[in-house]
Amino acid sequence: MDSTESADNQFLGGSIPDKTNAVFLGRLLPENGALSRCTGGFMTAAHLDDFRRALEGAGLSPAKSDLTADGCLHRFQVEGDKSGSHNGWFVFHLDPQPFGAFGSWKTGQSQTWQPERNQPLTLAERQALTRQMQAARTARNIEQAAVHEAARSRAAKLWARAKPAQNDHAYLARKQVGSFGLRDLRGQLVVPLRDANGILQSLQFIGPDGRKTFLTGGRKKGCYCAIGKPEHAICICEGYATGASIYQAAGLAVAVAFDAGNLMPVALSMRRKFPRLKLLICADDDSKTPGNPGLTAANAAAAAVRGAVAVPSFAEVANV
Repeated sequence: MDSTESADNQFLGGSIPDKTNAVFLGRLLPENGALSRCTGGFMTAAHLDDFRRALEGAGLSPAKSDLTADGCLHRFQVEGDKSGSHNGWFVFHLDPQPFGAFGSWKTGQSQTWQPERNQPLTLAERQALTRQMQAARTARNIEQAAVHEAARSRAAKLWARAKPAQNDHAYLARKQVGSFGLRDLRGQLVVPLRDANGILQSLQFIGPDGRKTFLTGGRKKGCYCAIGKPEHAICICEGYATGASIYQAAGLAVAVAFDAGNLMPVALSMRRKFPRLKLLICADDDSKTPGNPGLTAANAAAAAVRGAVAVPSFAEVANV
């Protein structure tokens, strides 16, 4: 283990909890059968077509046309994804109330579907729909735990195969930053995503051209890449190159959150772990994007953890 990784482990620290045990879904469901098989009484071609259009509108068209309305979670290959992959998922009810939920383990998106209605639901119908929604949420959470567990195992194997990254990697050289705990796998930089307990949850891959991808199914929420050892303050930013630049310029420990949506979860994790340290949220200034999502997310994260906001400026490092 190199010295940088050792410092990162001190940053992350904590004990390693037991692995997630996905409990069989049936044990968690009410006896009234919230996921009971569809009787067919309310099945209509219009509902099937409408649900399919919702999937297509979200960019999750199934590679195969069959949709099963049995209230159970099904995984499927998304059109355009690698053959044999099952990144998409859906839960589809047609009885007692039409309802669906769907998403992608690859992108992390999740949506629900209901048909348009001409009149309000009765109390009994609302209660039935609530049970269906709760059951769909339970099914998704159980499956997500299994997906995360598989990704953790895959991440550990890839991380073990990778070699320490060198500072002359094309991406690092272009950004003028060093490798702080990164590895190299077949020419791609490998950036670790660890949780606050130090457990490797997922990986980000950065190619020489700067193209970035994440390990499919890996957990990102609340996970980060640690640079340096915290003493008085921790900087939280979006991208690795931004974080490495801050560390090189200021010598402050950095937690790389990878995107604006993860600034809040990482900030909350840092506040719980380091209740007395100063937290500085280093925002990407997305001034050319409506709503400036980078600065907006940074302000919200700072307010939640009693932190401060800074907008660092690096000529060729922003948004990475």
